[in-house]
Amino acid sequence: MEGIVVALSALIFGLTLLVWSADRFVNGSAATARHFGVPPLLIGMVIVGFGTSAPKMLVSALAALENSPGIAIGNAYGSNIANIGVILGISALINPIMFHSNILRKELPILTIVTGLSILLLTDLQISLIDGIILLLLFLGLVLWTLQQGIRQKADTMGMEMERELNSEKKLWAGLSYGSLPG
Repeated sequence: MEGIVVALSALIFGLTLLVWSADRFVNGSAATARHFGVPPLLIGMVIVGFGTSAPKMLVSALAALENSPGIAIGNAYGSNIANIGVILGISALINPIMFHSNILRKELPILTIVTGLSILLLTDLQISLIDGIILLLLFLGLVLWTLQQGIRQKADTMGMEMERELNSEKKLWAGLSYGSLPG
């Protein structure tokens, strides 16, 4: 019984820490976007995307080093399925997701093309060194293109909406901090 209590306590503590750190990470990313004048959506796609993908990259790299390609490929495809299906699905259940973003209209066809390319590269049941180089060069090109597009087109509807939400949250926290000061 004591082991269950310890395990549940660790789980609750870990989830609490995860939620707190995720909130700090998002706020820091939004501050970075404001500081550099980059649309928040772009920062979310690049910085937050890299931050949340780092553990998956590590798992896949370790699996590849230990000659477990099924884990590496399953991790990559499984995390994408979970990100697109589960996370968007749960988010839509909580609150309908409406977006009019030009960035997303460009990104979704690219996601489809890259997924198709990776399936094509897997038709021989392996991802070779050349396949890896192709995917990494494509990735680098897409990141650079996305950054260029995001910086050039600052007037993005979804980005402006996110900026309004971040500003209202900042005012709320400033009011709470001010209200708690001795008077």
